[in-house]
Amino acid sequence: MSIIAIARRNWALRLSVVLNVCVLLYVCAHIGSSGPWIEEPPTNWAAAPETYDLANGTQKGVATSLSSSSSSSSSSSVAIAVKDAASANNNNNNNNGGVGRPLRLITTTPPPNGAKAEALDKSREHPRNQTTRNGTANVAREPMSLKEAVACNEKSTEPRRAQRGDYWVLYNYVPMSMAVRCWESVTYTTHADYTFLDNLEPLLERWRAPISIAMHAPGTDFPATLNAIRYSRNCGSPLVSQLVTFHVFFSSKHVPKMVPPSEKIVSDTYNCSLGPPWVNVSLAKMYKNEKKLLYPVNVGRNIARESAPTFYVFPSDIELYPSPNLPTKFLEMIRRRDQPALHKPNPKVFVLSIFEVDEKSQPPNNKTRLVQMLKAGTAIPFHKKLCSGCHNVPKSKEWQEAPETEDLHVFHVGKRTGSFVHWEPIFIGTNNDPLYDERLSWEGKSDKMTQGYALCVLDYDFLILDNAFLVHRPGIKIFKKDTHRDMLTAKTNALIKKIIMPELKVLYGTRKGCAV
Repeated sequence: MSIIAIARRNWALRLSVVLNVCVLLYVCAHIGSSGPWIEEPPTNWAAAPETYDLANGTQKGVATSLSSSSSSSSSSSVAIAVKDAASANNNNNNNNGGVGRPLRLITTTPPPNGAKAEALDKSREHPRNQTTRNGTANVAREPMSLKEAVACNEKSTEPRRAQRGDYWVLYNYVPMSMAVRCWESVTYTTHADYTFLDNLEPLLERWRAPISIAMHAPGTDFPATLNAIRYSRNCGSPLVSQLVTFHVFFSSKHVPKMVPPSEKIVSDTYNCSLGPPWVNVSLAKMYKNEKKLLYPVNVGRNIARESAPTFYVFPSDIELYPSPNLPTKFLEMIRRRDQPALHKPNPKVFVLSIFEVDEKSQPPNNKTRLVQMLKAGTAIPFHKKLCSGCHNVPKSKEWQEAPETEDLHVFHVGKRTGSFVHWEPIFIGTNNDPLYDERLSWEGKSDKMTQGYALCVLDYDFLILDNAFLVHRPGIKIFKKDTHRDMLTAKTNALIKKIIMPELKVLYGTRKGCAV
């Protein structure tokens, strides 16, 4: 065999060995990847972001988030839903004295899939994308749909009757006509007797979202209450029938003579020419006052709050009017979830600063106008002349000095301790928050203090919102001596000290700095 032939055979042998080694390595790699081990696929953080319960700060499973995102990618977030005024007015009496303003459906729609994909591409390009607010770096999280952000269960809104301690309650006695899902809005929950229903329309004009109101109607105050409800639904703004659910309650010792079926009140009309039933009412001749009954403010608060159809609730007093578009802006903040305070593990509520304006002024529509009125003296912090410590909000001076911005955000995280130990904040929360003690009356004062103690012991964060506020019905309150109420206040203080506080310490424990 020639030398050339031998050389060629050696090169062929070497090439064969190299090829065999390559094939063997490929086979081994393939067997390794398809063996008994399952490689975890890369997580799509846009489709499955970390999901938090923003009400109490607890983290939910990613699997739940994946499921939710696939089932609700086309859903839209509704902060308020109102029918066209023209169709709503068809239900009104021909003597309707309300102003027929055009209404429209206001929704916030998540971005289309293309926009979401584009946002994901940008987040991959800039994995450490951050935004800055008030000098604090905030991690910009991928937004989710509102339905994903507000994990909740639907609640029945069917009328029912039940006993609640000493009281009979007609839950959802006159329900709103609008269907609202638990994640779509925020419910303003409140209480009143029928003489306060003149606040409904100015409240609705600014709130434009569901209201749940518990009406105290003992004895002969009951038929007057029904007339006031009929008038409000038939003769005023169409928003009342669309967005307000009326619950009615009365003591078992003061049951009215007749309680019509819920369906009758819903379908009833009213002669609007008779005018509002709450005008020219002699307060002394009301059944409640003739019988010297105390106003069970916390019974009403709890009924209205527990009956709200939405996850987020705003327990407030009917004379406190919010800045416009609050539900829409609040839910957009929750959906964005781009602020560190929303993800802290502590339970949390969202506090609004409260103000009063003089009787000749209209409540301001924005923070800029509010600050102007504060400087001019036509507006003051709430209860400044009655109990300034009760509503003195942490960082209130800095809040007023901070310029207004378009969106809603957390300005400061406060605690109910130190100089704010007697603070009575009004806030957006949920039905997971402690209820109000139903043994306390409006006349005895301190009716929210025991709840405040429970929130403090549970280490709640009080997230003070910027660019949103409450304004009391025009008219600045001044101190008036009331001997009878002073006596009831002393009784209430004794009840809290001797009975309620020992109970709270057993049920909630204690924490340094917390007090009633």
